[in-house]
Amino acid sequence: MKLWYRGRLARRPRLARRPRLARPLRSARRLRLVAVGLVALGVLLGGGWFWFRDSSFVSVKTVAVTGQSGPDAAAIRTALITAARNMTTLDVDMAQLRTAVSPYPAVKTLQVSTEFPHGMRIQVIEQLPVAVIQLPGRTIAVASDGTLLRDVQSPPSLPTIALSVPPGGPRLTDQGALAAVAALGAAPYQLLSKISQIQTAAPHGLVAQLRAGPQVYLGDSSDLTQKWSAAIAVLSDSGSAGAAYIDVTDPRRPAAGAGAAAVATANAGGTGAGASSGSTQSGG
Repeated sequence: MKLWYRGRLARRPRLARRPRLARPLRSARRLRLVAVGLVALGVLLGGGWFWFRDSSFVSVKTVAVTGQSGPDAAAIRTALITAARNMTTLDVDMAQLRTAVSPYPAVKTLQVSTEFPHGMRIQVIEQLPVAVIQLPGRTIAVASDGTLLRDVQSPPSLPTIALSVPPGGPRLTDQGALAAVAALGAAPYQLLSKISQIQTAAPHGLVAQLRAGPQVYLGDSSDLTQKWSAAIAVLSDSGSAGAAYIDVTDPRRPAAGAGAAAVATANAGGTGAGASSGSTQSGG
């Protein structure tokens, strides 16, 4: 019985084994075909994108330029518009725009945005001269951040800052001069032509001398915008007429005074002098 069972088992045909590598090979082939297809699709889409990006369908036709001022404002605007119209809203060449305004040192930087499909907005960030550094035998225009604008022809009406030692680098290094130009940069630009000079003088800190007008005591470099606003408010008040100085060291409590010499003269003549906005003080 055992022999017969073994014989039956011996006569059973063996099943053929399938090759184990057939399915993995087909899967790898499919992956290669998919990869090749994706690469081809990417090349096709990339080429189409580059064509569309520089096509007339997205060419710049409308350019808005803001932020420029001063005597070169019109020339800056024209240069930027001409350069921008050679571009598209999908391909902005910042280097070309900077090159267009490179002849104008007053331009510090540009901020550009596009409006699909044909619009571009360019904001000009300027470094206008706010003062003239007075050196022996020559002058140099300077921006509010202390950048020396050696190639800029500064208006003669700008305030002067006296320096005994010429600055050697591209920026001011003298701390007093840096504080002075920062103060002028915080003033309304229209006010600069009314200031003859600015300097640091104890005990009042920064002192701006108005042309045919009083001195403005600014104190330190804090709250400069508020201090100039307070000074303008005092100057606009008819009660400050004839004042020798305006003290806005504390912009919340501005004061105008006649000065010690004016008070002495007025007292000798028997009349009062000086006016105030907030309070009246004497002393220089």
